[in-house]
Formats: sequence, structure tokens, C-alpha cells
Amino acid sequence: MSSFGIVALCLAVVIFVYFYNNPLKHGPWFLSRRFINWFPLGMTYAFLYMGRYNLTVAKNALGPLMGNQDFGMIFGIGTGVYAFSFLVNGPLVDRLGGKKGILIAALGAAAANIAMGVMVWLVVTGRTDFKLFWPLSAIYALNMYFQSYGAVSIIKVKANWFHVRERGVFGAIFGTLISFGVYFAFEWGQAIVDMTKATAPATPDWVTGILRGLFVPGGGNTDATWAVFFVPAAILLVWAAFDVWLIKETPEDAGFPYLDTYDASSGHMHEKYSALDLLKKVFCSPLMLLLGGVELTAGVLRNGIMQWYTIFAKQVPQVGAESFAKNWGLLLCMFGIVGGFAGGLISDKFFQSRRGPPASLLSAFMLMMAAVMAMTLFSMPFLVGVSALLIVAAVTGVHSLMSGTAAADFGGRKATATCSGLIDGCVYLGSTLQSFAVGFLTDPQFSGHSWQWWPIFLMPFALAGGIIAWRIWNDLPAATRKYIAEHEGTLPLSPKPWLPPLN
Repeated sequence: MSSFGIVALCLAVVIFVYFYNNPLKHGPWFLSRRFINWFPLGMTYAFLYMGRYNLTVAKNALGPLMGNQDFGMIFGIGTGVYAFSFLVNGPLVDRLGGKKGILIAALGAAAANIAMGVMVWLVVTGRTDFKLFWPLSAIYALNMYFQSYGAVSIIKVKANWFHVRERGVFGAIFGTLISFGVYFAFEWGQAIVDMTKATAPATPDWVTGILRGLFVPGGGNTDATWAVFFVPAAILLVWAAFDVWLIKETPEDAGFPYLDTYDASSGHMHEKYSALDLLKKVFCSPLMLLLGGVELTAGVLRNGIMQWYTIFAKQVPQVGAESFAKNWGLLLCMFGIVGGFAGGLISDKFFQSRRGPPASLLSAFMLMMAAVMAMTLFSMPFLVGVSALLIVAAVTGVHSLMSGTAAADFGGRKATATCSGLIDGCVYLGSTLQSFAVGFLTDPQFSGHSWQWWPIFLMPFALAGGIIAWRIWNDLPAATRKYIAEHEGTLPLSPKPWLPPLN
């Protein structure tokens, strides 16, 4: 089966689980209309990832035009902008709604990717003598500003359509969408780079023929690496059109009765919040700050693996384990889906929708896998690849639970975008930190710098994430506790004496 076939099968399984998991006994039309809502929203979000991590694919294709440190700094500047954009974008999406937010994300990111494609075309074809570093730093930062609307928008719409007791599974769906996006970025992105190389394939298929006709007309002697930016831009524009047509902000907008989701906004939907009120709700909450701490460590682990493994594999040949880098996008997708569903199902099925326990357990697992990588980095390539993928699975589970679920639970529908923005912003603060650090630590031009520092650098962050997640082990929104007590006849475990509640 082709990689696309495998991903399509995974998508079919995810859709089946979505319809099968119906703890609140919604009617078939509600489930179907909610699917019609989240599927185009989710696909737009997935292709935003393709327009984000295509920079990593382009880095390997550009060779000496972009070194490790330059790439780390460009990516780090972009993720830094992404992180701090939420101070503006979170409250804005809470006021505008998720539908408008996802359209801003798709249209803005498409425009930024077109601009990056033009700049790479100018440099690679010798039409300008600019170095890529400064133009790409600026344009990629702009791209990441618009990208930052994506996560908060999808979670904002999700918060209106999913009850708290369903959100663990939606967190798994959220993780799946991220995994599809990574697949599109690495697998499709690399395929685009390969199909638009100067050397034409001996027997080009119809997709290759179209791409070469668009980007390598009449044959050429230069690799058309810029295509990896233009293609995601075009796809984003198509999905934006579907979003305009299909997405409804709330069940009421689609003709359904009001749905009380029993999150932190339950009973408070009539209240009005200013942007300052929303930011206070985030920054004055110890619990929200702890959730952000978990996500900061997850950001280090997440992009510390996804961003650097293929670069590592190119610079340090992985004899006997070449298939990992060759199929990196597909493997990230499959392991990410497993991790997302593991975290979500464990949370809802075994811990009464508490998000701390699975996050803590998954963080401990990441620490062990990073230690295995550190011990075998230059001696056992296959084990290094497996460990890296298991970290991706675990960190996708943590990210889905924190950004995709816990932020909406504790922030409530009124403040979902602001709270999820802070949490997701912390992911990219971690991404910024690791991008600068790993790019510097592994750059061979500096004496004593080596890839050995790569997994060693990741380990303390996995430990810190596990400790912080353990700290919020028993926390649940008050409305959720009430719902479980009234409708399910049981109460979550009481907080331990040495682990006082924070909400």
C-alpha cells in the first residue's frame, strides 16, 4: 500500500472512532453536521502545517545556501513571533470567532508562502545576490504570525461543539490533524522537491508532469525548490473556500438547540469580557501557567525531534536505518495518531477527563526515550529512529491534551482562544529555545559542538514536563466535577494532601 493509502486508511479509522464514540448520545444528524464542521476546519489546519514545516524540507534541498545555525535562527525567530502573537490573536479570536480566525490564518499563511517561494526563486536562479537568511527570517516570521491564528481558531470552534466528556477524543482528533499536517509537510513536501529537480524523472507521472510544467517549464538546469512553498499556498486557498461555505461557529448557528458543554464557562456565557479581562484570566491563573509550563517543555521535545531528525540523518548517515528519514512524514503521521489517541482515550476512559495523569506518564516515557537516544546515537541507528518516533507519539499526546483540550476545559468557551493561545504559545517558546540551542550545539564550525548534545539537551525538559503535569494530576473544572457527580454517579479522586488543587 502506498503512503497516501495508509494515511487515507488512518483517516477512515479516525472518522469511524469519531462516530462510534458518542457518550452523550447525540443524534445522527448532529454527529454528521459536527463532522461537516470539523473536517474542513481540520484539513485547513493540517495544510497550515505543510506551509510551516516546508522550511525544514527546503533547508535540506538548499544545501549550502542555508546552514544549521541559519536554519535554527530563521525557525526560532518565526516560532518566537508565533508564541507572542497570542497576546493579540487569542482575545481577537474570542471576539471574532473561530471561523473568521481560520480564514485569516489560511489566507495570510498562503500569501506569506508565496512570498517565500518568490524569494527562494530569486536567490536560487541568481536573479539577486541577497543571502536567504534575512529575507526568509522576516517573511517566515510573518508566516508564523498568521499561522498562530490556526490552533486557537480550531479549538474555539471545537469548544462550542464538544462536551467536556467528549473532548479527550477530540484531543485525539486534534493530534491526528497535526499528524496529517506533518505528513503533508515532510512526505508531500519532499515529493514536491524531488519532482521539481532539474533532472527529469525517466517516466514522470501526471502529478510530476503538472508540477514540472508549472515550475520547470521546458526543462531547466536548476532545482525548483521554490515549489515547496507555492503548492501549500494554493491548497490553503482551496480549503479557505470550503471553510467559508461549511463552517458554523456554534450548534445554534446550524439550527440545533443550545449545548451546555460543562466547561469553565458553564453558567457564565452571559458575561462579557474585555481583552484585558481575558488576559487576566490567563496570566492570573496558576493552573493556566502550569499548563503553559507543560507545553513549553513539550515544544522543546516536539520540534527538537521533528525538526532535526532528517537533518541529523543527512549529516550523520544512518546505516541500516535509512528508511526512517526516507519515510519521515508518514512515520510521524502514524506515530502521532497513535500518541494523540492514546492520550485522549486514557484521559477520558481511565481518568474521568483529567488531563494531568496521561500528560505526566507520557512525559516520563519521553525522558526514557531521550536517554536511549543519547546512549545509542552513533552506535545503533535503528534504535535511535524508533526512540525518536516514540517521543513524537508521546509528545503529540501531551500537546493534544494541553493545547487541544485542557485549555478549553479550564478557560471555558468564553476564553478558549485566549487560554489555548497562551498554551500553544508556550509550545512555540519551547520551539524557539530548542531551535536556537540545537542549531548552535550541533553546528560543526564551532569547536566541541556535536550531535551528541542533541538528545542530552532534550532530557531535562522531558523531566520538567512530567513533574509539572504531576502537579495538576487531580485538577478538573468545577462544572465538570458537578456534571460527573450528577450524571455518572461518581466523583474524581480527591486531591492528595501534598497536591492541593489549583482551580
